[in-house]
Amino acid sequence: MDADALTDARRAEWERLDELSRARLDGAGVDELIVRYRAASADLAELKTSVGDSPQGAYLSTILVRARLRLTGASDSILTQTARFFRLQLPAALYRLRWTTLVIAVAFIAVAVGTAAWIASDPALIATLGPPDALEQYADESFTGYYTENAAATFMGMVWTNNAWIAMQCVLFGVTGIWPVYMLVQNAMGIGTAGAIMAAHDKADLMVLYILPHGMLEMTCIFVAGAAGLHIFWAWVAPGHRTRGEALAEEGRALATVAIGLIFALFLSGLVEGFVTGWGLPWPVKIGIGAAALAVFLIYMLVIGGRAHRAGETGDLVEYEAGTPRLISG
Repeated sequence: MDADALTDARRAEWERLDELSRARLDGAGVDELIVRYRAASADLAELKTSVGDSPQGAYLSTILVRARLRLTGASDSILTQTARFFRLQLPAALYRLRWTTLVIAVAFIAVAVGTAAWIASDPALIATLGPPDALEQYADESFTGYYTENAAATFMGMVWTNNAWIAMQCVLFGVTGIWPVYMLVQNAMGIGTAGAIMAAHDKADLMVLYILPHGMLEMTCIFVAGAAGLHIFWAWVAPGHRTRGEALAEEGRALATVAIGLIFALFLSGLVEGFVTGWGLPWPVKIGIGAAALAVFLIYMLVIGGRAHRAGETGDLVEYEAGTPRLISG
C-alpha cells in the first residue's frame, strides 16, 4: 500500500477528526467523533501493517491521541490532585471516622486507667515490674529524661517516624480486624503500666503534665488510624450490595488516604513533643500549645470534613482514577 496515496485519500477525514477533537460538541458531534475515530484507527492499523513506522502514521497517531483524550478525559495535574486530596478527599475520609474514633478513645482511656488503677492498688503487682530501685529511677529520672536526652530535632524525628509507622500499620493491616485492636490495647496497657509506676511514687500528676501537650493530638491520630483499619475490616465482613472485593477496594482506597494524612498530623504532634513537652516553658503554655494543635486537627476533621462529606465526598478516588463503578438496580 502507498502511504502517500492513503494520506491523500483520507486527509480530509483525518482533519475533520482533528477539528472535532478540539471543538465543543453536541450529541451528534460526539457520535461523529466516535465514528471518525474508529475509521482513523483502522487507517493507522493499515499503515502500521503495510509500511511500519512512517511520517504519515506519526501524523495520524497525533490526531488519534487528541481524539482519544477527548473521549476518555485526561488525568488532572499533580497540583489539582494535591489540592483535591487535602481539601476534599482526606477531610471527608476523616469525618466518616468521627464516631468510631470517639468510641476507640473512650475504650482506650478506660483500659489505660483501669490498668493503672489495678496495678497501683497492689504492691505485689508493682513489684513484678522490676526492682524497687529501678522503678524509683524510672519515676524520678527516666520518665522525664526521655523527653530531653536527645537533641530536640533528633527526638522529634524519632517519635514522628515511630508513631507514623504505628498509624500506618493500624490502617493497612486493619483488614485483619485483629491488628488495630492489638496495637491499641498494647499501647493502652503500656501507658497504664507506666501510670501505675508513677502513681506508686506519687508522680501521677507529673506524668499527666508530660503526656498532655503532645499526647492529645498524638493519641487522637492513633485512634483515627485504628478506626480506619476497623472500617476496612467491616467492609469485608458486611459488604452490603457490593462484592467483598469491591467493598475492600472502595474502602481501602478511601481510607488509605487517612494513613497518608496522619503522617502530616503526627509530624505536628512530633514538633510539640520534640520542642515543647520536655523544655522550659510554663505548663499552661505547653498544654495550650498541645490543645491548639488538637483543635486544628479537629476543625479540619469535623468542620472541613463535614463540608466535604455533605458535598458527596467519601475519600475515594475520582471515577477517572478509580474506574467506572458497577451499576446496580434497586
